[in-house]
Amino acid sequence: MGIDLLSIDWRLDHPDIRREDFFGRRSLSGYSGVFLDPIAISFRWTREIAPGGDGIRRTDPRQDRGLGRTLSAWMGRRRAEAEDLLKRGGGILVCRFRPRGEPLEILGDGPVERIDRYSWLPSISLVDRHHQLSFPSNGRFVSRRGEDAVFEGSGSPFEDSLRSLRGHMVYEAVYQDLLSTPMDRFATVLARNRVGDVIALEIPFDEGRLVLVPPVEGISPAQEAMAFTEAVEKAAHRPGFVADPDWLPGYVVPGEETLSDERAGLEERRATLSEKIAEISGQLAEKTRYKRILYTKGRFSFLPAVADAFRALGFDVEQERDLLRLHSHDGDALVVAEAVDGSKVELPAYRRLLDAVDRSVTDGDGHYKGILVVSASRDLDPKRRPTQFSAEVLRGCQSQGFCLMTGYALFKLVQRVLTDPKKDRAEPRRHMLECDGEFRQVDGR
Repeated sequence: MGIDLLSIDWRLDHPDIRREDFFGRRSLSGYSGVFLDPIAISFRWTREIAPGGDGIRRTDPRQDRGLGRTLSAWMGRRRAEAEDLLKRGGGILVCRFRPRGEPLEILGDGPVERIDRYSWLPSISLVDRHHQLSFPSNGRFVSRRGEDAVFEGSGSPFEDSLRSLRGHMVYEAVYQDLLSTPMDRFATVLARNRVGDVIALEIPFDEGRLVLVPPVEGISPAQEAMAFTEAVEKAAHRPGFVADPDWLPGYVVPGEETLSDERAGLEERRATLSEKIAEISGQLAEKTRYKRILYTKGRFSFLPAVADAFRALGFDVEQERDLLRLHSHDGDALVVAEAVDGSKVELPAYRRLLDAVDRSVTDGDGHYKGILVVSASRDLDPKRRPTQFSAEVLRGCQSQGFCLMTGYALFKLVQRVLTDPKKDRAEPRRHMLECDGEFRQVDGR
């Protein structure tokens, strides 16, 4: 590779990467590229110092046997090394982007010093005519967790490496500037979440670059190392980030305008196509929402899908937390829907339905038909799933006159109704309301 690489508290299995911890002996500035995960830094004080009455951890160097001064000195040392790596060495520092964590206040005769996981970061101030980026002083590392990464198309090799890890990225923090500085003026945004928060960022430090990337889960250290070492190697041979000055459009190169007009036309067509794709995608998602019955679980996915299916069959549906209330001219029903990863749905789901039906009687709401919709072995093709409910669940439903049906059976009913919109929907409704025990669809119905 020809590039010296060091990993600090970040397990990356690669023969070209040396490994060290934050409080180790190797200097950051002695390498061309450094990978650093700051999560373990704060363990040095969270494990030793209890929080005070206000929840803040504090230490007094006059009483802590040098712990406070040692931590402060280490932060200063690593900060100087990182600055030399970036500004003097033109190196690359890749840092896992995490929340700042619990801070530590170091007391003394002078002002209180406050340190956290990122106190070792060097400072930089980037300005143009209208804006200023002061990092990290004006940066907020806001705790947020998610997997909804939206890539920016920056062309950065680090964005390419993140794309190769798509499906494994789980961000824990987002970057926000206190002055709402437009980040694109000074840095390269690699990825955002769906609401536009920055979750991956490349900041120039003169010729060097600091790259903040989200953590990954469910992938081997060797795969992660391969993705990022390739990015470092490519980035080492790329020019640094420089924002175009405001006056640059006044200097035109022959042929530039033709290409600019062609690009503008293509971007307009792309925008139109993107809008049409978004429109069709929305229609497709609406059309196929019933498929969620076959593979999802939970109150926020499976239950709403079941509710949509009953609406398609002509029921008026009310969702009450983990229960559905159905109304129709043919009769009313209470529905409990349960999806599990295991092979069978067990008695707790049946008992929830039994309790709901009993409450409707005791509360004076009248008697509702009980319907239990189950989905088990969700990783299997629905056609190949074994019996999805236990024998006890079946006996209970039979004794109480409840309808017991699988999500697959409900999906097939919806398929048939949607295939022929003119078909009478009262027949499948009555079939369910009259069913005692396991629901079995009769061919031709």
